[in-house]
Amino acid sequence: MSFNRQNFIKIRSEFEEKAKRAEDLAFERSRDAERAIPELAKINQKLASTGLRIIAAIKEGPEKSKIRLDEIKKENADLLAEKRRLLVANGFPENYTQPQYECSDCSDTGYVDGKMCHCMREALILAGYDSSGIGKLLRTQNFDNFSLDYYKNNRQNYEVMSRALEIVKSYAMNFDTKNPKNLLFIGGTGLGKTHLSSAVAKTVIDKGYDVMYKTAIGIMSDFEYSRFGNTTVTDDISPTSRYFDCDLLIIDDLGTEISNQFSISTIYNIIDTRINTGKSMLISTNLSGDELRKRYWDRITSRLFGEFDVIPFAGIDIRAQKKK
Repeated sequence: MSFNRQNFIKIRSEFEEKAKRAEDLAFERSRDAERAIPELAKINQKLASTGLRIIAAIKEGPEKSKIRLDEIKKENADLLAEKRRLLVANGFPENYTQPQYECSDCSDTGYVDGKMCHCMREALILAGYDSSGIGKLLRTQNFDNFSLDYYKNNRQNYEVMSRALEIVKSYAMNFDTKNPKNLLFIGGTGLGKTHLSSAVAKTVIDKGYDVMYKTAIGIMSDFEYSRFGNTTVTDDISPTSRYFDCDLLIIDDLGTEISNQFSISTIYNIIDTRINTGKSMLISTNLSGDELRKRYWDRITSRLFGEFDVIPFAGIDIRAQKKK
């Protein structure tokens, strides 16, 4: 798994802040309780010296240290019990002076026994939805609500789309950066290409990978701005570097961008670089195979039909069916 680096830095910082916030509030509550219950200050001082007492016990040698460590453990348990009793007796909750973390499993550190906690993983997945470029679609378009009913009016179309769904779902469920694979969706408008692209993006993000989803027009806009606009590059990271670095790049509506030397060269650069570096892609287009060959260089189409599994889409425009 390789979550988006910027998302990881942001989420890690947020976890550190909320853990510190919980600890600062606990410290303030502890001072309030000590003012109301003077005996607590002595107990807290004794508990705070535990580390030094343990070091001193270890220095006494193996035999004596074990006895002394057991004594320290029992003393601390008694002190904590007395602390809880005093708090409750004076109208406070027994855990009043303890940090109230959002996640009790990891104490808002994001990790449990060196492994990422479920809470941090969930936060990174949600951040991944937003950074993918289609956050809203990912919440509404997935494999569960992709219906084959719209293709039942033609047996051949239904078989084509049943097979497409099976292949695409398997691709998403088994996605692995160690075994890069590319898909090319070909078919007319309104046949479900965007829906299945979104479903793939959601599934792959949920598995912990970095996904970027962009239309061909949007990609051209980004590269044009990067080349001709007044951009600022920080930390040696190009504004368009993620097109080459993300685990899965989804290019929607290839062929809708303005066709010129710059756009074709940009598309070639993205496709060729990602193939050479073993990075997966999913490309969808409304153009047929012949139309793709007429529009793009042979070097592009040879890669599209040689390095991608072509998934044909068939049927009647679903949007038109819904209107009826």
